[in-house]
Amino acid sequence: MDGVLLLHKPAGMTSHDCVMRIRKLFQTKKVGHTGTLDPDVSGVLPICIGKATKIVELLTAEQKTYEGEVTLGIATTTEDASGDIVSIKQIERPITRHEIERVFAELTGEIEQIPPMYSAVKVNGKKLYEYARAGIDVERPKRNVHIYELQLLDDRDIFIGERISFRFRVTCSKGTYVRTLAVQIGERLGYPAHMSHLVRTASGAFPLNECVTFADIEQHMENGTAHTLLLPIERALAHLPTYRIGRKEEQKVKNGAVLPAPLSMPEQLLMINEMGKAVAIYMPHPTKQSYMKPLKVL
Repeated sequence: MDGVLLLHKPAGMTSHDCVMRIRKLFQTKKVGHTGTLDPDVSGVLPICIGKATKIVELLTAEQKTYEGEVTLGIATTTEDASGDIVSIKQIERPITRHEIERVFAELTGEIEQIPPMYSAVKVNGKKLYEYARAGIDVERPKRNVHIYELQLLDDRDIFIGERISFRFRVTCSKGTYVRTLAVQIGERLGYPAHMSHLVRTASGAFPLNECVTFADIEQHMENGTAHTLLLPIERALAHLPTYRIGRKEEQKVKNGAVLPAPLSMPEQLLMINEMGKAVAIYMPHPTKQSYMKPLKVL
């Protein structure tokens, strides 16, 4: 079976755990996920199966949307609720909606982040969480990410209490650490903070309400209808402009031929055959003007 499975990842499992379970259920090694979700985080995790593993990196590059909660007054080692507490500061003044929305505006657009110590980012060939578990602090590489939208999902005008929590929605680029964003929100409000809850509600064009659970998959396995859960590659890449080709061109495309590009050549072009099946993804040729070359042959 080939296609993309829209999994509603449960909390308590790593993305790798999900891949391993899908491999067993579908009895294939060709399985890959399209963007790591932390164990405590649930939500949309598109899983590529069979030939669809060729488009993993394309789907991983898509923007993501999350709904989460920031808790002010407490910082943790992992920047989320699963870590050990490293800092506590009692909130002694009201925080206004205007303050929070001003901070959200400041953090919208391109921002700089330092990945958490408890993350899979590699430094000198080792993952940061390996250093963290060994008690070794290393310099972490800064990265620029893009926050497309950051919205407060709380109706209150005034936030009071020794600990303050509020919900938010964020749409962001690949590589964004939302728990680090929660810490950055706290810093700008003058308090230690951590992300106390998070759900990924969309990955690219795929919303949470289109996802299936492991219970759904197992039920379809019993009924012999598991193949109906897989989105075809064409559907998974529906956000790309398409270019229909005939049989002669199709053979050239399958062989990785360089072809004349259409006048308005986009960054990526999905080549569709006469049967409506995805054959390849083409990109502008880097050295030959008015030509295109394959990015992926599917």
